[in-house]
Amino acid sequence: MASILSTRATRTFSCSACHSVAKPVLLSKRGLSTFADQTPVDYAEKPRWSYTPPRAQAPFSLRLNSKRRDFPVNSDPKVLDQFYIRMLGNDGDKVLSDEVKWLAVTHKSFDQGRRGFNDRLAFLGKRIVQLQASLALVQSPGNPANAAPDAFGREPFSHAALDGLNNLSISTKNFLTEKSKLAELAQKYEMEKVLRWSPRKIFHSQPNNLASSGIELVLAHTMYAVVGAVSLEKGGHVANKVARERILAPLGFKITA
Repeated sequence: MASILSTRATRTFSCSACHSVAKPVLLSKRGLSTFADQTPVDYAEKPRWSYTPPRAQAPFSLRLNSKRRDFPVNSDPKVLDQFYIRMLGNDGDKVLSDEVKWLAVTHKSFDQGRRGFNDRLAFLGKRIVQLQASLALVQSPGNPANAAPDAFGREPFSHAALDGLNNLSISTKNFLTEKSKLAELAQKYEMEKVLRWSPRKIFHSQPNNLASSGIELVLAHTMYAVVGAVSLEKGGHVANKVARERILAPLGFKITA
């Protein structure tokens, strides 16, 4: 018992000695700029798409002495309105709100996705376009199948509403709506002028070579996002009409009323 008490007393004495000897160490402040050192900016009057949220910015860049140059993108609302008029028709610039118009043409590679991006809009728009493509194929007149005569003289059931089922196949739909065709259509609408994205590879010798960065996929993705944005703000009826008349019809689908 005496040995236990002496051991505890020794530990207590050693701990009190440590506290008495220890002195506070002052850490030197790093010479890095923080948000408190910066001049405050009033973002109340600025639209959300035009700036990076202050809380999403790092106090310093992790890329030291980076030679990667910024890819120029459009920031003029008038240029954006002209694109929506080309794609959606007359008064196309009035279909969507200002914030959604910019969101629909913003890829997640732009500004590290800190201003929002169009992935969810594109997911919704692709479902709408694929559905309308299937309906357009089913409603198209089908080719009569040259089936062998039945040995018992039986005739398969036929109906005018079922004649287009032979046209409906995954390979046919994917061929007509592949990304290269959608990208070509997007170029006719001059989508590249308003697309906000950051290419993965920027060559100084070939600044216009964007194929290696996947420009076709980004353009097709943005075409779906515009349809999704229309569905979000104007409903499915208007979005279906846009998908049929502004995307599927130019791609060669036979659209019926």
